[in-house]
Amino acid sequence: MTTIPCTRIYTGDDGRSHFEDLLIPLDETSRGLMSAAVPLGEAAFFRATPPGGNLDFHVAPRRQFVIHLTGRVEIECGDGTARQFGVGDVFLADDTTGEGHISRDVETPRRQIFVPVDDDLDISKWR
Repeated sequence: MTTIPCTRIYTGDDGRSHFEDLLIPLDETSRGLMSAAVPLGEAAFFRATPPGGNLDFHVAPRRQFVIHLTGRVEIECGDGTARQFGVGDVFLADDTTGEGHISRDVETPRRQIFVPVDDDLDISKWR
């Protein structure tokens, strides 16, 4: 089975953010490999973060996919672990409560697309 990797940033029972590795399965269709439909929330939007766009601890404003178009960012979770995300990487910002995470510039400018998802999106099949 072909998959698309996605890193989830979520709030644990300890109130801190953590990483979870997910794999979004793709099925063969007449139009190529595709995932099942993902229920979306609000409209998607684009963001360009200028150099110096570091953010101290903050929570995601909503449950959303973040897809990186240019640049590179380091995300540090409340548990102290850090990962870098760059062009083509996808993460699910799912830490809408608790302490949140830190975002640090690695390579700028950063351009990203944010795709809000429904609160009831079931990711259990992606584990």
